[in-house]
Amino acid sequence: MAGSRFRIGVVAPASRISRELCDSVTALALSVDPAIALEFHPQCFESHGHFAGSDGARAAAFLEFANDPTFDAVWFARGGYGSGRIAERSLQNLQSAARAKTYLGYSDLGYLLAGLYKAGCKVAHGPMPADLRREDGERAVVRALRFLIERAPDTLEASVSPSHPCAAFNITVLNHILATALEPDLTGHVLMLEEVSERMYRIDRSLHHITSLASTRRVAGFKLGRCSDIPPNDPDFGQQEEDVMRHWCEVSGIPYLGRADIGHDSGNKVVPFGYWPWQ
Repeated sequence: MAGSRFRIGVVAPASRISRELCDSVTALALSVDPAIALEFHPQCFESHGHFAGSDGARAAAFLEFANDPTFDAVWFARGGYGSGRIAERSLQNLQSAARAKTYLGYSDLGYLLAGLYKAGCKVAHGPMPADLRREDGERAVVRALRFLIERAPDTLEASVSPSHPCAAFNITVLNHILATALEPDLTGHVLMLEEVSERMYRIDRSLHHITSLASTRRVAGFKLGRCSDIPPNDPDFGQQEEDVMRHWCEVSGIPYLGRADIGHDSGNKVVPFGYWPWQ
């Protein structure tokens, strides 16, 4: 911990957030623990089309906080889209201080989580400040803060264990990470996957590709998180997400290990990458 306070830097490598959200999350953090010092980078509020500032601005903000030794953690503000545009070139400029802190986020931030994990950093899939806007979102944000400052066991997905390494991703994001420079070695990992707002045929197509690669066939097995807000398909796809996951696990020979307590909702539990507890 840096000094007497736990400093968390918030950056937005994808889509922007509002200042109102920043104020609400800051107040909530202080109610959780007065020792929490949240600092939202001004870049979080920038607007550049869909993104929270230009690619250059988002990359610079991420590296500023990642390489700052006075921060104990970097918390990603929200998903959306954009972190994959800056991940590879940003990660080439990490300094030693970047490897001494924790990174937390999910959804589109999977691009950075993957690359940071590959670089030897401590990363976790879990709630972000923007989740405060969800139904019962305060519960998700408090969970994230308690993980960052306390490593509280009740914040973790139930199957996180010292006996095996874990990782977690959004299905579509992982599908686009594989076979790129960002792909980490997931050999022996329990790999948890979740999805939101994708039609069943697209989930099926992504899982086909994910389970077809030699690298993912070295995982210990898949667990399926929640797949929410799936749009209707015409004609009806005729299978649900677990049917599809079981199918591709059977075809590929990858063990299917059941459901995981992760997803785009306030119940999203934290999944630290690698072996837990971290050494």
